[in-house]
Amino acid sequence: MTEYDEGESVTVSTTAIGLTSARINGRSEALIVVETAAVRYWKHGETPTATVGVVLEPGDILTLDSEHSLQTILFIRRDGADATLRCSYGS
Repeated sequence: MTEYDEGESVTVSTTAIGLTSARINGRSEALIVVETAAVRYWKHGETPTATVGVVLEPGDILTLDSEHSLQTILFIRRDGADATLRCSYGS
């Protein structure tokens, strides 16, 4: 079983954003909990928009299991309010 560290909080707004490079450097797993507002995301280099991408609602949990996914995932808010992601990283 993977142990996850404290990680970080990421604010998702109107511009697509990824995870913080310094935090994910050398990591291969992430547990991401969506708080406050819905987001959309794409993995592997595609850029989501407010209307295109996989939707995560508040309370949803996304698990990533590769260094590539951690480095390439992008998030954007879906609606009119910024979202917060609580991210924990494992090796």
